Amino acid sequence: MSTHRFLAGLISLAAVSLIADSGAVWAQAAKKDAAASFPARPIRLVVPVPPGGSSDASARIIGQVLTDSWGQQVIIDNRAGAAEIIGTEIVARGTPDGYTLVLVSLRYSVNPSLLKLPYDPVRDFSPVSMTAAVGNVLVVNVKTPVKSVSELIAAAKQKPGELTFASSGIGGAPHLIGEFFSLQTGVKLSHIAYKGGGPAIADLLGGNVSMSFASMTSSLPFIKAGRLRPLAVSSKGRSALLPDVPSMIEAGVPGLDVRDWQGILAPPGTPKPVVDKISGELARLLKQPETQARYSAAGMEVIASTPQQFRDAIVSEIERWAKVVKQANIKAQ
Repeated sequence: MSTHRFLAGLISLAAVSLIADSGAVWAQAAKKDAAASFPARPIRLVVPVPPGGSSDASARIIGQVLTDSWGQQVIIDNRAGAAEIIGTEIVARGTPDGYTLVLVSLRYSVNPSLLKLPYDPVRDFSPVSMTAAVGNVLVVNVKTPVKSVSELIAAAKQKPGELTFASSGIGGAPHLIGEFFSLQTGVKLSHIAYKGGGPAIADLLGGNVSMSFASMTSSLPFIKAGRLRPLAVSSKGRSALLPDVPSMIEAGVPGLDVRDWQGILAPPGTPKPVVDKISGELARLLKQPETQARYSAAGMEVIASTPQQFRDAIVSEIERWAKVVKQANIKAQ
């Protein structure tokens, strides 16, 4: 090869390298520009459950504070159905620009063990932030003579399978906590699934079921009204909303520490600067006293995490509930 050709080749390689580097720099700059101007139009927050309930309440609080802060409307889009898969899949297939988000809950980490999903719960999303958690509480009708967890366990052991617990549906937090309770205590309870927490509570109030491991959001008004008796909360410590009610651990059920968490996901490939901007703004707004007061009134506790912390939590929760589903032999119906 002549010296001329050799030098020409080096120049060509350098040019290609320069163009590639320029392209990478341009792409990075474009991502930063997109984040700097974000949001420039309304944001769609998909909620994969019907209106009402803790997830919907949380989404509406988030939507309002972000709308007020950014001056761009956050539109709440309830897309219920198929164990929350319909709404979640919309975002898995969404444009990765930060303008389409989904609020998921604990059930998101249970579904992989129960159902064949049209997406990968870890790979096919960009975690933004865990936002809140709602505690669950074991409640019975005030007309029942049972006044403690130990009394309930004793009654269940005397009549295996006769005591029933109502839940908002298979795979939801009230169902999983009930199964976890059975595994931890060695009692046999019969699960009755309803289409939502409201119908489950209604049948408990009517005396048609024995108990429910209900969400704080759905049960608290009836506890305060004296129609439901709380026996224990599912969180590690006592709830500020029910300070006189023991935790399950205090009540003699070791290892039962469950909260129905919630968090925001974006489509896969959403630019990191955009994800970080949404996450940072959520953290700032969620930590404000007025926002925390709104969550507390709905029976929820604020959790503001980083994207990486949320990703790690999702992986951990999927592994945790896979074990419970297997041990309890839970099947989707």
